[in-house]
Amino acid sequence: MDLFELTRRLIDIESITGNEKEAGEFLFTHLAELAGRHQGQAERMEVEPSRFNVFAHWGNPAVTLSTHIDTVPPHIPSREDEDRIWGRGACDAKGILASMVCAAAELLEEGVRDFGLLFVVGEEKNSAGAREAARRPRGSRFLINGEPSGNQLALGSKGALRYEIAARGKMAHSAYPELGESAIDKLLDVLQDLRAMQQPVDPLLGPGTLNIGTVSGGRASNVVPDRASAEVMIRLVGDPEPVRRAVIRTVAGRAEAQEVLCIPAVRLDSLPGIPTTVVAYTSDIPAFGGVWGKPFLLGPGSIHVAHTLEEHAPKRQLAEAVQIYKGMVKQLLAT
Repeated sequence: MDLFELTRRLIDIESITGNEKEAGEFLFTHLAELAGRHQGQAERMEVEPSRFNVFAHWGNPAVTLSTHIDTVPPHIPSREDEDRIWGRGACDAKGILASMVCAAAELLEEGVRDFGLLFVVGEEKNSAGAREAARRPRGSRFLINGEPSGNQLALGSKGALRYEIAARGKMAHSAYPELGESAIDKLLDVLQDLRAMQQPVDPLLGPGTLNIGTVSGGRASNVVPDRASAEVMIRLVGDPEPVRRAVIRTVAGRAEAQEVLCIPAVRLDSLPGIPTTVVAYTSDIPAFGGVWGKPFLLGPGSIHVAHTLEEHAPKRQLAEAVQIYKGMVKQLLAT
């Protein structure tokens, strides 16, 4: 399969987080064939029942190309026009994955070895695949992680601090609200104060941000609600402790704040000849814990269309990424 055919084939296999098995089996078969032709090895790295990472390597993998198999919902089948490939995962991250596979195939044809491919599950939720890989390092000294960056090397990426905010109240007939206590009113007041919190600013990463992602609660329009909850994501640009304290102080006495996830902000390095940028999203890099080597972050496509109904990747950038990944592997192997 050529680059564009492989990208579309991957997009058309639905692999929303938790349902990566079919895509993983397809990748394992594809990489096992590539490994067989070039004296390499391919394996499934179990994460939990019916979920596994796929790892292939040739020689001693000093450099590893890695991205994630899973996508956010909903599944969107592929299509293409003259300039772009569309569909869920086109840029986040199945187009990236296809570019890495094609880069590996070309490197092997050129006689280059001592690198690997690692494709993980669960990045869009909790980095389960990367965390499992961190428990099973294979000697890699450099990790090239793929996320959409317009084929520019990211000098840094923001972290993430996610909370579930829950408010409790007392049910009553809505005609007599004074007999009850509205959990939704409590939650709305808390959320408004969270939105007003002053976020830190970093010279490289810029300001921290807060997003209220989901809100739910109540039982019926004529019932004073006894429960309400929200999911909040804060993009970190530095030490999470002051932000944690601010959240607890803001919520205290009115609701409960349960921390669900904390991913630190990261600073990354550049390589000669590759343009640089700064990104606001998180990646699997912190979950790898450094045990797969010094990390770099680069991939084709724009994060601005990821997670949208218009997700796509420019064909030109996908093809460019193949050559950029090849160049990075050669440069790092020579280090």
